Amino acid sequence: MAPVAHFPTSQRLAQRTRMVIAIRNVSGKTIPNIAVTICNTTCRYPSPPGAGTDAQAFGYVLNQPYLANPSRPIWIVDRAPGPCRYSCLTGGPGGAVTAYSNTWALGALPPGRTAVFVWGLTAVKAGTHVVAWQVAAGLNGKAKAVLPGGGTPEGTIVVRVNSAPLQEYVTSSGQVVTTPQRAR
Repeated sequence: MAPVAHFPTSQRLAQRTRMVIAIRNVSGKTIPNIAVTICNTTCRYPSPPGAGTDAQAFGYVLNQPYLANPSRPIWIVDRAPGPCRYSCLTGGPGGAVTAYSNTWALGALPPGRTAVFVWGLTAVKAGTHVVAWQVAAGLNGKAKAVLPGGGTPEGTIVVRVNSAPLQEYVTSSGQVVTTPQRAR
């Protein structure tokens, strides 16, 4: 298994971006159900309070008493990975969503093939944020995801979301012009 992750490390509020994680099966066996979990700061277990899957995917935990749900978004998921059977058109979770917290699965991955997870995201909270991810070979059972040299396929990406959104306007000729604002 050889994963590669890409997510722009410099973004602006209200900017639409994509996070892509591609996993190639370099083993001689079929991976039963390739899955990716997105975590806040770390996917290691046990994680510190407010990290791991305590928050929604692409979110953080707001440490404030008496909240019904302390999880708040950093990015809104506009489009989740997987085939969209019914829900992507209505803003739902996509075809690859699972019952496991912050986890998407794309099914069996034959030897030599690559699974590509693509999230469409919009930044809604300025600041420096850490997105952690971890690959699994199945959702339950004995299948384990392992890198060619051993170890768990996982990673983190540090992203700076600038507080000044891009400004767009349409000229009299119909051309869309995008200009960045200075940071506030």
